[in-house]
Amino acid sequence: MACDLHPRRQTPDPTPFNPWSTPVTFPTLRPLVLSFGIALVAAPALAADGKAVYDGTCSVCHAAGVANAPKLGDKAAWAPRTGAGVAALVGTVVKGKGAMPPKAGNGNLKDDDIKAAVEYMLAALK
Repeated sequence: MACDLHPRRQTPDPTPFNPWSTPVTFPTLRPLVLSFGIALVAAPALAADGKAVYDGTCSVCHAAGVANAPKLGDKAAWAPRTGAGVAALVGTVVKGKGAMPPKAGNGNLKDDDIKAAVEYMLAALK
């Protein structure tokens, strides 16, 4: 007498699943396309914030003029430095100079962050 308590096991389909066998249509790709588009639109919002970088890193020395760091907004102290341009100032921060360590002591800063902070500090001179 056969036991019918357990259903008979079905044998698996011998053909493996092939994701490329299904035609790809826009409705299939729509979520991916839309999420990529949203990421592109949101990218400018993720741009470096010069004031935030200044407040979080640069102000430690540049607010009080520690070790002769030019203070924010001090035109006379910044005058000899601004002639070289933004790229040169960014390079100085990346490499470090005098008492200022490379990347102002914050190894997590990206070059874009540093550039934004430099531009913020230069804007304070106007």
